[in-house]
Amino acid sequence: MAKGLLEIELGEELAPSTWLKIDQERINLFADATGDHQWIHVDPKRCARESPFKTTIAHGYLSVTLMPESFYHMVQLDSASQTVLNYGIDKIRFLEPVRVDDEIRFVSSLASKEKKPLGTLFSFDTQIEIKGRDKPAAVGKFLMMLLG
Repeated sequence: MAKGLLEIELGEELAPSTWLKIDQERINLFADATGDHQWIHVDPKRCARESPFKTTIAHGYLSVTLMPESFYHMVQLDSASQTVLNYGIDKIRFLEPVRVDDEIRFVSSLASKEKKPLGTLFSFDTQIEIKGRDKPAAVGKFLMMLLG
């Protein structure tokens, strides 16, 4: 069972998110939403011939944008009384490409929390794991603001 956001202790690791499959349809939708149609993301035939990965890869920011959805499953929030906003990402680094049909998940631990005028700012050290690979897709500090 997920813990309440206010119950998480500094340094505590959240339960990992569920695995999310990154298929070509999701990559194409992200390309359409952002206007980034670089061939390495959307042209499987060219990738098979020319890419060092031999397949399409997801946009780095596609993986990052899936964090909020996963976060809401990793912590318990009372939607009637609690509102959480994305506050940003510090020091994001993309370490390993996510290939089409890879599965990713988020592993986070609470690095800090700080009272601000709008509420409490939570900073989570997070890595995006790729199923079956040792190197994470990305690492960074994901910032979430609990209003109130």
